[in-house]
Amino acid sequence: MCRNTDQTQQRIVDAAYESFWRSGFHRTSVDSIAKRANLTKRTLYSHFRSKDDLLAAVLLRYGELAAARLQRIGDRMPGDRNGMIESFFSQLAGWASATPRWSGSGFTRLVVELADLPGHPARAIARRHKSTTEAWLTERLANARVTRPQERARELMLLMEGSMALMLIHGDRSYIEAASRAAKLLVKQK
Repeated sequence: MCRNTDQTQQRIVDAAYESFWRSGFHRTSVDSIAKRANLTKRTLYSHFRSKDDLLAAVLLRYGELAAARLQRIGDRMPGDRNGMIESFFSQLAGWASATPRWSGSGFTRLVVELADLPGHPARAIARRHKSTTEAWLTERLANARVTRPQERARELMLLMEGSMALMLIHGDRSYIEAASRAAKLLVKQK
């Protein structure tokens, strides 16, 4: 019975993940998630108390996927500063190009959508994810002997997030290339 419950919960989380990322949190109804999971709304609510609880489960799952993506990115990165930056932003561009209907970072989009709800638990999950990414960058930069790696990591986060937002606004992937060039200048600083 437990295995079946786990499988059902995973179907619901997968359906919600797809729905939230395609349509956003507010525009996604519990009915549409249940339909996508091929379940009744009652079954969905027997596994998750609310849409907010379901969102938290989705974000935790997405966080696992994002951590695995960071690991793959790191595994492909050379240890030198310029190579590391080139690889990081090149892989970001590859993610954007390879993903149909790419819409940027799901965590960022969600927090923007929930901007008027500063205490929403999903925002805390997103904040933890972004902090983890920044710490990962800090460690990589420190290993490459970049001066003031924590500051540089924060600046790279700004370049990454900004380039993704501008790509979505303008439909122009060259913003990632511009971010990569700026990042190379930053890591050269002493």
